Amino acid sequence: MSTTVDAAADPPRLVRTVLVTQLAVIAAFIVVAALYVGRMLTARVGPAEMLTGAYDPKDLVPFGMHAANPFFWLYGVVTVLYLTGGLLAVPMAIYAAAVAARDGDRLSRRIRALLLVGAGTAVLLLLARFTPAGADMHRWWLD
Repeated sequence: MSTTVDAAADPPRLVRTVLVTQLAVIAAFIVVAALYVGRMLTARVGPAEMLTGAYDPKDLVPFGMHAANPFFWLYGVVTVLYLTGGLLAVPMAIYAAAVAARDGDRLSRRIRALLLVGAGTAVLLLLARFTPAGADMHRWWLD
């Protein structure tokens, strides 16, 4: 029986945390973008009308905005992940690239690929926030 540990089978805890955080931030951005486009399509309005306040994202929460509503908490989690994603995208990308370069031989191919794809996607979504459409979506979500 061998006492060696397969490092590729179990990545370090911080690597898993960064990977899960990257995926959660990406998922939150996709949810916000889908709600924005979906609300625009169902209301048959353009981006300018979405910013008037008549199409508030909080109106999408079923059963109202109160603490006993589980959809309210889901809305809160998505909001926190969406907002912190803008702050965490670059540090997470730098860490992921550094770990993938430094520990590439110890990490499994799947973990290494997920780290790099997550880092690249998070940075691209951060840059998308600075486009006119992304800025409109951001202002609509923060309404």
